[in-house]
Amino acid sequence: MLKKIVLGLSVVALVGGAALAQDKMAPAPAPASNIKRTPLQKVENFPAGYNIITVVAEIAPNTFAGRHTHPGVDTGYCLEGSGTFMMEGKPDQEMKPGDSYAVPAGVPHDVKAGPNGLKVMAVYVVEKDKPVASPAPK
Repeated sequence: MLKKIVLGLSVVALVGGAALAQDKMAPAPAPASNIKRTPLQKVENFPAGYNIITVVAEIAPNTFAGRHTHPGVDTGYCLEGSGTFMMEGKPDQEMKPGDSYAVPAGVPHDVKAGPNGLKVMAVYVVEKDKPVASPAPK
């Protein structure tokens, strides 16, 4: 009986650890129901002290990704759909396939998807051991 309990706890720890490790890679401020993220690649500690993370983000029609910041540079390229990119201190930018954006470290920004949703490929060059994204006050 004790062996079954220990085995069960070990499986829970492994699954939970794997989920946490995967979660560190994905940017996180948006509600799960509005955005789907597919991690593509993570290059650790290159350049020294930074990680490079590439994801495809799909934002549901007429919803916001969630106002947030990154501890490093965020660049992106619109693959499908349309939307409005909003960065503090800059005019709103309408996005369509082929458009790109860049956000300096620490600058609050958000994206609102258009009526058909929005799909972007994002590349983050962020400080190692920090969350990829953090919610920003409005």
